[in-house]
Amino acid sequence: MGDKKDQMRECCSKEACEFKHVSSADDIIPHLLNLYGSRATPHDFKIYAEDASFEDPLMCAHGVKQIKSAFYSIAKIFSESRITEYTVKENIISPGKLEILIDNKQHYKFLGKNIDMISLIRLYVENGKVIRHEDWWDKKPLWNRETTKLSLVGRAMEMTRRGSMLATHAMMGFGKDPTK
Repeated sequence: MGDKKDQMRECCSKEACEFKHVSSADDIIPHLLNLYGSRATPHDFKIYAEDASFEDPLMCAHGVKQIKSAFYSIAKIFSESRITEYTVKENIISPGKLEILIDNKQHYKFLGKNIDMISLIRLYVENGKVIRHEDWWDKKPLWNRETTKLSLVGRAMEMTRRGSMLATHAMMGFGKDPTK
């Protein structure tokens, strides 16, 4: 971490700071732990740009309200949920753009049964906000028209995830924050 801070200091002192406005994983991880741990508050969603997207093998959300519905629904489905272990890697893509890779283990409890899985969370950050959040279960890329051998199969998978998200969004009150 010292190298990155030294780079930032040197870069900013040259008035060419390409690290400006880029949230680091340290700023984002606490919010993700709340989201995956069914402890999300409206504040946790401030890490996302208004037009951000979230995608996992079950859902494809567009915009913060749909992302809220996706994460608020976890507590309705699972009696327990959390990220139990993780490691983080940050890649600077260009000025103001960052990719954060979170190699993690997730734990869920569904109908009394424990479900443990590994995952790769990929976050694309621009100007301090997450613009794309992908959760690759078993570290396998999401099926879509670019990642499948038959683009028609990938397109069907995209439509299924989108339909699942729209149903969840409606059931969760269209992204309304829960009242406590």
